[in-house]
Amino acid sequence: MAWSPQSWRAKPIRQVPEYPDQAVLSSVEAQLRTYPPLVFAGEARNLMGALGEVAQGKAFLLQGGDCAESFAEFSANNIRDTFCVFLSMATVLTFAAEVPVVKVGRIAGQFAKPRSDDNETVEGVTLPSYRGDIVNGEEFTAGARVPDPGRMLRAYFQAASTANLVRAFATGGYADLRRARYWYRDDYHHPDLLQRYLQLVARIEEGVGFLRNFSLADAVAARTSQVDFYFSHEALLLPYEEALTRQDSITGQWYDTSAHMIWIGDRTRQVDGAHVEYCRGINNPIGLKCGPGMGEDDLVRLTQVLNPDNRPGRLTLIARFGADQVGEKLPRLIRAVKRSGANVVWSCDPMHGNTIKSAAGIKTRQFDRVLKELKAFFEVHRAEGTHAGGVHLEMTGQNVTECTGGAQEITDVNLLDRYETRCDPRLNASQALELAFLLADKLSAERGKGAAMAASA
Repeated sequence: MAWSPQSWRAKPIRQVPEYPDQAVLSSVEAQLRTYPPLVFAGEARNLMGALGEVAQGKAFLLQGGDCAESFAEFSANNIRDTFCVFLSMATVLTFAAEVPVVKVGRIAGQFAKPRSDDNETVEGVTLPSYRGDIVNGEEFTAGARVPDPGRMLRAYFQAASTANLVRAFATGGYADLRRARYWYRDDYHHPDLLQRYLQLVARIEEGVGFLRNFSLADAVAARTSQVDFYFSHEALLLPYEEALTRQDSITGQWYDTSAHMIWIGDRTRQVDGAHVEYCRGINNPIGLKCGPGMGEDDLVRLTQVLNPDNRPGRLTLIARFGADQVGEKLPRLIRAVKRSGANVVWSCDPMHGNTIKSAAGIKTRQFDRVLKELKAFFEVHRAEGTHAGGVHLEMTGQNVTECTGGAQEITDVNLLDRYETRCDPRLNASQALELAFLLADKLSAERGKGAAMAASA
């Protein structure tokens, strides 16, 4: 069927806010259509190429960031700290696991959130659910919960400011490997982890210095002074995505210029639905969340609809089953995709399937359960002869107490000390880096097994 940026409007849609004034919504959409793109088509193509390397087992995808960006917590320091966590994690993974790391942030656009229920009831009062700052307010008042189209304009400008600052960090010297010892900022709550990180950085500095001694300073600087960093978010609010869809002047192809990569959530992946319809026609890399309810036939059909030309790097399948279900339900999906011949990146989201409530009723995630799902993800891929290509995390550079466990030993009692998330609990800076070291050990072991098998052959 013919596709256009508007063709999703003729399809059934889920997780859509009910705007009370359609004229105001149309006016905001018209404004957004005149605004500059937040990313460029060429950048999205570069990411597609990098993800193609991941699909072939030649690189690893690190995707992560805030559960939901907020207007109130928008600050240069918060952006910097999240970027620093990314850099420190990528450094650990690249050095210890000896693989290039493709860095994709849940940042500069991750404002909308799907909800289990359209409404929320508190003490007998029922109001529309909070769907992220791009839609309505978190405050439990009738006025705040009314979906407001004008919030899309504020989200656009915040995303633009965030993207500009991250680009400056990535290319302006802050990401230089010579500054790596300053990227890990939580030197108080986990001193042992800090020492391990600094020891790794010292080894990197020795290697870089060794190369410079052979008159390779310019070549080394070109590879170590900046990083490629990409932006992603869930393509949930389709009026916003459509308004930022542009036709590339070079290729004539359509791109969603709100982010380099967007993904379809587990609640909106219906093959005949609006979100799949929109995503099938743009040329960005696409992610697809795969949960416990995903069937083999549905997944194969979705891979065909979303990537009919079977382009490497076009489609990333993000598994989010939960620690107790991944070992049972992931293998059948891998086998179905493998039989179909689809080119995909397999990534693990160990966060969303492991959300629980503490004894006090606070939403949290246990660090051990996150690790358990990650380990099972690797074990399944090893058994199936496929590549565990990436990880997808909700994390922050702030010293929050939202997920229990880890070397910091956060308990249910500590949760309210610094529980700041707008929606789902995030790994804090030390938990994220601790996970990176454990993941690097896993990747290193996998590479060692692969090298041993190649040598014996």
